[in-house]
Amino acid sequence: MRAVVQRVARASVTVDGEVVGSIGHGLCVLVGVTHHDDRATATKLAERLWKLRIFADDDDKMNRSVADVEGAILVISQFTLYGDARKGNRPSYIEAARPEVAAPLIDVVVERLRSLGAEVATGRFGADMAVELVNDGPVTILVELTP
Repeated sequence: MRAVVQRVARASVTVDGEVVGSIGHGLCVLVGVTHHDDRATATKLAERLWKLRIFADDDDKMNRSVADVEGAILVISQFTLYGDARKGNRPSYIEAARPEVAAPLIDVVVERLRSLGAEVATGRFGADMAVELVNDGPVTILVELTP
């Protein structure tokens, strides 16, 4: 699994003019799933996101997690994270998992985050989404896990 994690002041996702998910201070996380990912990988990703120390402590060092700062998490499925543009001008998405594999694993990430105590908002899987955010820092981290 791949996740692009952005520390945000606020973020929201809109589908067909309707805001389907929004958060204040926390993390906006774009999540991509590939063929070999499984429930264990999805669970591990959720735990990594919950503990990822990218918020400032009292000394202004990134030593606090979203759990520590009581922030929220906006999770958005993003198959294009597995786009391969090394050849030609049109990316190949052959490494992205099919929706019937990816959607349940995104749900596992969300469910595990909630079980850890996170306030979680989501986009809508497979929809054309408009994502708005204010990146705080800016801080953007790539997290990649393999089973």
